[in-house]
Formats: sequence, structure tokens, C-alpha cells
Amino acid sequence: MRDPAFNLESDGGGAPWRRWGADPDAESVRQMERACALPVAVAGALMPDAHVGYGPPIGGVLATEGAVIPYAVGVDIACRMKLTVLDPPPEDLDRRAERFIRAIEMETRFGVGAAFERGRREHPVLDEDWRVSPVTAANRDRAAAQLGTSGSGNHFVEFGVFEPRKSDLGLEQRPYVALLSHSGSRGAGAAVCEHYSRIAARRHPELDGERRRLAWLDLDSDEGQEYWAAMELMGRYAAANHDLIHEHVLRRLGAAVLFAAENHHNFAWRERHVIAGRERDVIVHRKGATPAGAGQLGVIPGSMAAPAFLTRGLGNPASLRSAAHGAGRVMSRAQARRTLTWDDLRSRLRRRGVTLLSAGLDESPSVYKDIETVMAAQQDLVEIVGRFDPRIVKMAGANERPED
Repeated sequence: MRDPAFNLESDGGGAPWRRWGADPDAESVRQMERACALPVAVAGALMPDAHVGYGPPIGGVLATEGAVIPYAVGVDIACRMKLTVLDPPPEDLDRRAERFIRAIEMETRFGVGAAFERGRREHPVLDEDWRVSPVTAANRDRAAAQLGTSGSGNHFVEFGVFEPRKSDLGLEQRPYVALLSHSGSRGAGAAVCEHYSRIAARRHPELDGERRRLAWLDLDSDEGQEYWAAMELMGRYAAANHDLIHEHVLRRLGAAVLFAAENHHNFAWRERHVIAGRERDVIVHRKGATPAGAGQLGVIPGSMAAPAFLTRGLGNPASLRSAAHGAGRVMSRAQARRTLTWDDLRSRLRRRGVTLLSAGLDESPSVYKDIETVMAAQQDLVEIVGRFDPRIVKMAGANERPED
């Protein structure tokens, strides 16, 4: 008997899966179908921010048994969001804006290859065993130089106004200044994905064309165990990245932390789920999707001119306890550069009261879905417990190659 939490979204068979949101693009659905047709797949879900990716779609959740798929984790392993609520009054974002701007400009770096060649950041993650994989061993120095940096693509550091919507966060019901960041495992994480994806593809010559990016590694194989250890190290490295961005920015401001929350996507977790009427130990890949277990806090961003939301997971089994990781793109980077203009972007940001320090036109709010619509489509996955509105935004400059 089919588990009522799931239903097949196509006639092609394969593992059961469900989708959230109206009218996802047809190619995202096809990518999800191909992923769920794998012999190692047992269940899936497609989030309302879904759009086309490599292998599985962005916003795709895939549970497998005994196997991990490097491209179902993603290139930017353990990319994450971190929100820190601070003690300065919100009025300071206007009357003392230069202090906040200088803190971002001085205390992190943006762009492909961005690093601290002098004055490198220090963190205990660098004392861990980077020899768990030849790739992490070869990239340790690169990772050390990039620790505390923000990369390119859709990565950002923002100051804005946060308003709690629930009284159990330990905050008064009033506006606060907050710092929000989005970054991942940088060049080291990308190198791990590329290396083990090639190995997986060689292990599965039966997968052709686009399906090659769905190649998996058995977790009882040496390569599977090696990848898993490297992925987990990249998770701790990405968390350290955010720790240092926030630590150094706040130290320069002299601000105190009142509340903090973070979550990550582009990762695989060992979890236990009821599928097809029985409990199973599975590997849950969340590529551009975030964990939303019961009571679990998360941050779901919109764009530089749209709010981000602090959420609490509802633990819905039908989504494999997952939710969207953001608004999701509706326009490719190439199309954005062809069709959008800086004048329109600046006008939109002025109306929203946003100061943009740097970004590419391909990160304009116009390239993203409406975040309010995305949140409305997943009311059974998360509840909103706070709202963040960006006021000062920095991303990698125009013409940077994206890392996401």
C-alpha cells in the first residue's frame, strides 16, 4: 500500500514524491522524476522555490537507501544562512549607516577566489583532520585563506530590520537591527563535489546524458565513506565561515548579540522516516532545500529587495521534514544580463529603502519568485516566527562568475 504522505507525480513509476507550489517549471519536474527513478531512491519532495539545477532540481529533496549522490548535495556543500539580532537601535541604520557599511566592507571578502592572504582568520575547524579525503587535504591551505569570506553568485552579507512575530524567541516585540549572511564552503566544497561526482559517474556508466549527474556512491564503499567524511568536514567549515563573518563584523561595530539562528542546505543527512508504511533509515539529500523538523528554526531569504523569514519547522513527513531554502529563480543569469537594467534595479531599491554596496545585475529581485507566494505555498511545512527586511546589502560585484 502506498504511504498516504506521498503520491506519485508522474506515470513513470519510481519512488513516490510530492510537490509544493503552483506550476513548477516542466524541466524541474522532469529532473525530479529522473532522480526518483534511480534504483537507490525511496522518496522525494519538490519545494515551492524549485528551479532547474544540475542532476536533481534546486529545491529537490531525495531520500536514498545506502547511497549518497554528490550532485544531489550540490556544488556549494553546506551552504547556509545565519541571522544575528543585535542591540543597536534600528534608527542607527540610517543615522550611522557608514559604520555598518564599513563593517561589511572591511571584515569579509566577496568574489571568486576571494581570500584573506594577509590577516587570515583563525578557527578550530582548521585543526581538524583534513586528511579524511585527498581533496580536503589538497585544499586545506586554500580553505584557510578563504575562511570568513562570502564568495560570489547569490551569496551576501546584509544589515536590516528584524521583527519577531512570536514571544517565545526571548525578544521583545519590537524592531531590531540584524545581520544576515549567506555563504558556503567556497572553493574547497566545490572541489569535493567535482572530484567525487567524477568517481560516481565512472561507477555508473549505465547513466547517460543528464542522468550522469545522478550517479551515486555506495556508502559501504571506500569512496562513499571518503565523500561522506569530506562532506561533513565541509559542513563544519561552512559554519565556521559564518561564525567568523559575524564575529568580525560585530566586533568592529561593538555590537552585542541578542539572538541567533542558522540553518543549511546542499547537504545529506542520515535520518529515519516512515516510507511505504515502515520506518526506514535513509539518506536525505536537500539540494536547495532546508531541514524543517518539528520546532527547528530556519532562515528563508527572498532577495535584496524582499524580506527573509525566520521560520519554525512543522515536521511534515510528506516533505521528508523539509522546506524551501529561499525564493527560487525564475530567470537565468544570462537572461537577466540581457533584459534587465541598472536603472530599474536602482529605482526598485530606492523604493524599498535599500542601499546596495555591490552586486551583479543577475541578482536583481526580478530574477526571483515572490517570497510571499513561496511562503504561502508551504504553510504546512513551516510557520513564520520573524521577518527580516534588508537595508544595507553587499554581494560580489558585476561580471563575477557565480559559485552557487
